[in-house]
Amino acid sequence: MALTTRQVAKLTEPGRYGDGRGLYLQVTPTGGRSWLLRYERGGRERAMGLGPVSDFTLDEARERARKARQLLADGIDPLDARKDERVRQTSENALAAAANVTFQECVDQYYKFHSRKWNNAKHAAQFLSTLKMYAYPALGKLPIAAIDKALVLKAIEPIWYSKTETASRVRGRIEAVLDFAKTRGYRSGENPAAWDGNLIHALPARNTIAKVEHHAALPFTEMPKFMSQLAAREGIAARALEFTILNAARTGEVIGGRWPEMNLDAKLWTIPAGRMKAKTEHRVPLTSRALKILEALPRDGDFVFPGSRKGVPISNMAMAEVLKRMGRLDITVHGFRSTFRDWAAERTSYHNHVVEMALAHVIGNKVEAAYRRGDLFGKRARLMADWARYCLTRPVDTAESNVMPIRRQDNDPEATEPRATIGRSH
Repeated sequence: MALTTRQVAKLTEPGRYGDGRGLYLQVTPTGGRSWLLRYERGGRERAMGLGPVSDFTLDEARERARKARQLLADGIDPLDARKDERVRQTSENALAAAANVTFQECVDQYYKFHSRKWNNAKHAAQFLSTLKMYAYPALGKLPIAAIDKALVLKAIEPIWYSKTETASRVRGRIEAVLDFAKTRGYRSGENPAAWDGNLIHALPARNTIAKVEHHAALPFTEMPKFMSQLAAREGIAARALEFTILNAARTGEVIGGRWPEMNLDAKLWTIPAGRMKAKTEHRVPLTSRALKILEALPRDGDFVFPGSRKGVPISNMAMAEVLKRMGRLDITVHGFRSTFRDWAAERTSYHNHVVEMALAHVIGNKVEAAYRRGDLFGKRARLMADWARYCLTRPVDTAESNVMPIRRQDNDPEATEPRATIGRSH
């Protein structure tokens, strides 16, 4: 016998009450009341909930059961069909939400995801500032899925000729954000900011319209005089600059240096992989002058070169300010690495790979890298000692007269590393 509306209203005892053709009113021990369709599929019984009695009347439950039986007649399991529909709806909702994600929102997500990997706070800040200045006006409020080549060009073409290097970096950052958006499902298709096979056909190559700007470097012949002037200056920043030059180090490596990295007894500075550009631990042999600089520094915090605020190192611009106060706007802090390399090439016979390791450069040749698994610490120690002696040589009028390369002592190129002889005249 089929159920009636009156019976449905009065049935409260736990159990299942049939309406016919597999439709039941189900009452649970806790008082819950719902509709249930029981059917057989593939030789086993299945049960499909059709909703609570409070939401669906008897007639509505019968209609839902009828539609489910129609699917069964077509060879479709109604439970599987319901699951597929839910997946489809979820996907459509996700796509609808993704369609509303703006370029600016995606930049924020990208930055939060990758900022933990960036060791250089300056570079991290530049990433956001350049996009805000040059990309946001054209792209910021647009859906990330709608950005195409024409919009990318609208952002970077106005500065491609006047600020080529900056424009190139902005293009690369837009490309990275769009790649990130694709992996998150916010967009699909090719990256409209990619250079190869894409924008290369729309914009002239940067090297055809702008000269590559290298960090201004001091000629190595002027190093003794410059170091004498630097040594006469007081302050943490001046000592940091001197320490940077003596070790041919990068600015970030020095200002981020911490006392636990320094082993004064072993004359060793060990920079952990996380602070190195190549993500590989770098051991730096400390010369006598470098040790004296460290020994004279206060140890009232974790950082070797502390800033004015407690627990913070000196600014990444502090050493550049020293150069400015010395009236040397023609050179940069990073340029001293080039000065070191020029000196090593012009005034010594050290092998190139020894100099490259002293600069913590990645060995590009895979075959050479395979055979150079050590860090040549002993040879680098002699190289850096020679560099320090040269830098601290008493300045003379003719720079060429105070340096003379020394010849090898035997026929074995690896037996004894040659050095520059400093302080001798021809």
